[in-house]
Amino acid sequence: MAGHAWDRVPIDAQSIEAPLSRAAIFLVVEVADGDEAIGSVRAALGGLDDLIKTVGFRDLEGKLSCIVAIGSALWGRLDPSGRPADLKPFSPIDGPVHKAPSTPGDLLFHIRAERADLCFELAKLLLDALGDTVRVVDETSGFRYFDARDLLGFIDGTANPVGQDIPDSALVGDEDREFAGGSYVVTQKYLHDLTAWKAIGADRQEKIIGRTKVDNIELDDETEGQKSHKSLATIVDPEGIEHDILRDNMPFGSPGKREFGTYFIGYSRRLWVIEKMLERMFVGEPKGAYDRLLDFSAAQTGTTFFAPSRSTLAKLADGAPA
Repeated sequence: MAGHAWDRVPIDAQSIEAPLSRAAIFLVVEVADGDEAIGSVRAALGGLDDLIKTVGFRDLEGKLSCIVAIGSALWGRLDPSGRPADLKPFSPIDGPVHKAPSTPGDLLFHIRAERADLCFELAKLLLDALGDTVRVVDETSGFRYFDARDLLGFIDGTANPVGQDIPDSALVGDEDREFAGGSYVVTQKYLHDLTAWKAIGADRQEKIIGRTKVDNIELDDETEGQKSHKSLATIVDPEGIEHDILRDNMPFGSPGKREFGTYFIGYSRRLWVIEKMLERMFVGEPKGAYDRLLDFSAAQTGTTFFAPSRSTLAKLADGAPA
């Protein structure tokens, strides 16, 4: 990765680097037309820190936090004068067998805490503040599953960057200085067919994922033919540089409804990295050799946002150009 720009660029990023929490709510809303709706959004964004303090003060060990990310269409309404260089709607992918749909979303609230009730209370107060000016597109409550495993039984997020690699991978730098400290965010909600997954057995599951199930040891990459999920999700540019993203995926589900899934959320300094990863998964590398995990895990949603720095978020709340 070319250079470390963070000694030169003042960073006041939102809490993207926070470790995996025990609970999370992913709240996606659409904003109604009109100036009144934009006014309500600005007021809610401006009052968010106070809401977090109000709820989080009940248990400081609960580590309540909330990242706000803004979709392409809403950004144009909040600040017509400028936008992050690569912000655009999620591009749907039509693979040979599976599709990655594009779904609506103006605002994403990624709420995290060590207690589910703190997440619940903050989501409730946020929606109360926004009122009738928004429509909830999706509300998914996630939870940590044992030792950070997904419902397929594998540890998730193993390849996440750590330390200084987090800003290098997840936060915009000098390449778009006006929006330094922000992050591109892509979300997808996947539903799993656990019955079919269980039926193929652990050996085939491990070959599909690219890691051992019990002890999470990375398996060797295939040199030809079908690649594993791990290999397809690893992005290397033409210069041989590997580009990471920061994942904060969470399992969700309802045993009574027989609904089991993973909420994928990826933070990236470069939107093209996530786009390339999804293209390799759904289209295949080579073309047609798609990620066999998708035979058991179907994408239901797909939305792109930008999580601005705290100072940029404050300007958007005030109505000043970012």
